[in-house]
Amino acid sequence: MVIIFCLLLILGIVGGQVLDFSKIYEILSLITSICLAYIMIEVGLEFSVEKRKIGSYGWDAVVAVIAAVLPALLCFSYFVLFIHSTWKSALLSGLSAAPTSAGVLFSMMMAAGLSATWVFKKARVLAVLDDLATILLLTPLQIFITGFEWSSIAVLVLIAMFLFASFRWQSTLSWPVGENWLLFYAAVITGILFFIKHATHVHLEVLIPAFMLGCLIHMPHHHQKPVQRTMVGLDTIIKGLFMFLVGLSLPKIALGSVSLGATIGHVVILTILANLGKSFSLLCYRKEASFRERLALSVAMFPRGEVGAAVLLIGIGYGFTGYENTLAVLSLACNLILTGTFIWIVMRFLQRKDIAVNNRN
Repeated sequence: MVIIFCLLLILGIVGGQVLDFSKIYEILSLITSICLAYIMIEVGLEFSVEKRKIGSYGWDAVVAVIAAVLPALLCFSYFVLFIHSTWKSALLSGLSAAPTSAGVLFSMMMAAGLSATWVFKKARVLAVLDDLATILLLTPLQIFITGFEWSSIAVLVLIAMFLFASFRWQSTLSWPVGENWLLFYAAVITGILFFIKHATHVHLEVLIPAFMLGCLIHMPHHHQKPVQRTMVGLDTIIKGLFMFLVGLSLPKIALGSVSLGATIGHVVILTILANLGKSFSLLCYRKEASFRERLALSVAMFPRGEVGAAVLLIGIGYGFTGYENTLAVLSLACNLILTGTFIWIVMRFLQRKDIAVNNRN
């Protein structure tokens, strides 16, 4: 399944660069959001916070924030020092390297059979938290660039409310958790957010609301997994479609007068810098996990996807379409294409039986 997901991703990237989907962009965006909402509801279903140990999540939050900020700062510095970008454009382009793709990561790791490992459980927490950190950073950054707007404050308030609800009323809704039901919930959430966006101009991504709903729905003990894992099941189709649409949504690539060789060099350096920043977790959790597990966790945080692409699209909406944006797109695409390789590396690190099935909390 990992190989199939990667092929669909590459096909989407090529299609997005060759064909013009501007006339149906809204429809594609809607379908992508529904797929992402479905995945994040699943994540919320499997995400549990032990309220008695709430203090233990404080360190996870610190690690996640640093793992989000470090790649953004490294890429921002490179854009300013070596590409000579304006600071506004460099900020948004650099921030696109900050979030780990929760949707892509979880789809790939579950397809690879890693859902029982300590690495998956920890990555599940860190990826969601660093996505949240990126979204929280993006809102004040938008205010800083464009000036004060009430919609930005509204987004911050809504995010805070959703996060509070996810913790306060966790596992209180006795709703069905089958594949069809999850898809229905995802469609409803996406439809509501699209209506709010067009009616009030408050743009809130489906990531957090869908995650919140998953947290609120109670998972019966006899359900080990919220969906059936079959080769041709609805779950696989949705996640494969999501991978294809993520590639399709990437902005057009324009090199201008810069040579292809120089561009490739910049992309390689930016990709290394972004992943180097993501490796911060290697220095943490020494009492919880072995060096191999922590190394696997660092590599698991490399994939980029929906939130990073959304940051780039926001930058394009502000008129930031310079060379640094192209480099950010190519670096994002490079990480996406290498996602299967990253997961394979994680699997190699976790081959030993004493860590491959690690159910530590």
